[in-house]
Amino acid sequence: MTAERGLCGGFNSSIVRLAKARIAELTAQGKTVKVLTVGKKGREQLRRDYANLLMGHVDLSEVKRVGYENATTIAKDVMARFDAGEFDVATIFYNRFQSVISQVPTAQQIIPAVFEDAVEDAGAESPYDYEPSEEAILADLLPIGVTTQIFTALLENGASEQGARMSAMDNATRNAGDMIDKLTIEFNRSRQAVITNELIEIISGAEAL
Repeated sequence: MTAERGLCGGFNSSIVRLAKARIAELTAQGKTVKVLTVGKKGREQLRRDYANLLMGHVDLSEVKRVGYENATTIAKDVMARFDAGEFDVATIFYNRFQSVISQVPTAQQIIPAVFEDAVEDAGAESPYDYEPSEEAILADLLPIGVTTQIFTALLENGASEQGARMSAMDNATRNAGDMIDKLTIEFNRSRQAVITNELIEIISGAEAL
């Protein structure tokens, strides 16, 4: 997941760099990798080296505010590919928002689901009976879980993009101000040198007379 536009510093390249490292690692292990891109900038960078791995793209350039329905569309595509046996593990690469000046490139596995280790004995039998069955409940909950994780990643990525763009624009404004100050000093020094030379010529001419 990357942005549709640039002008946000290293926001896009940091995500792509993490994805490329994972692609190289999996390829070295002899595994087949497929890439579904969300955001134009990531697709452009990955297409240079891994054009043959791109299997799809989600264009959000016309979406002004990302909503749950966008995540649902992406999740349905991913789940359909999983059900068709196109892959066995799916991982999202995005930037997790930490602060306006700090975004953390993150890799999160969404298929198969990863659960935190339970505090209690996982082998103990549950004292509850489920209706419908546990399998039926999971069949309904897991797609919702995948959609929620994708939506969370979209929101985190959006917030990180805005933070990165603010920082990039602030740095650009500061650099432009520094450049203006340096050029102003250089101009004043050049003007002063010209005036000094003219005064020297006038004084030299007066002494010659």
